[in-house]
Amino acid sequence: SGGLHGVGVSVVNALSAFMDVEVKRDGQIHAISFSRGTTKSPLKVIGDTEESGTKVHFLPDPDIFTTTVYSFDTLKHRLRELAFLNQGITITLNDERTSHKETFHFDGGIRSFVEHLNRKKEKINPEPIYFNGTKDDTVVEIALQYNDSYSENSYSFVNNINTIEGGTHMTGFRTALTRQINEYARKNDLMKKLKENLSQDDLKEGLTSVVSLKLSEPQFEG
Repeated sequence: SGGLHGVGVSVVNALSAFMDVEVKRDGQIHAISFSRGTTKSPLKVIGDTEESGTKVHFLPDPDIFTTTVYSFDTLKHRLRELAFLNQGITITLNDERTSHKETFHFDGGIRSFVEHLNRKKEKINPEPIYFNGTKDDTVVEIALQYNDSYSENSYSFVNNINTIEGGTHMTGFRTALTRQINEYARKNDLMKKLKENLSQDDLKEGLTSVVSLKLSEPQFEG
């Protein structure tokens, strides 16, 4: 793996009492094992297969973590989020401790995400507004829907990672949304009683939105 995914695997490796990886590709099963950041068994072919996929089996290092018990609810929240962000993918979470099993699959993608966020609220526009676009190696998806509350509930993601501090992608989204709504209002003579344009703060009220980008070389801060 390369990029951010490779960094993530390296961190898990360093913090695990053991980490075993199997990769099925090109007709073969490749395997490698680590322990506390050190290679325990080098990469080798252990069989043939017609399947493809990756399995990572690891145990958090009890010498580093005070607790190594996983929270089903925490994993459920994150895996459901990933299913929203990757339209059509199916993710199954199976807790073998309790036999509790849940499967996540959303054909609506981030539209379904917005509907989920707004499920207990009174909607202004019945269906989420959705659009997407691609430029060079950047893929952008946006879904938004207004409700009758005064608060904003917006999320942004880059390569499935929640960018809670925002960034240029959110700045661009807010600027474009404000410009387009003001332009539409002027063209349709909807601003007779307003002395000035609607501001970004005005348009945040009741807004639920999800902005998701896929980049080949993202730059993260914070």
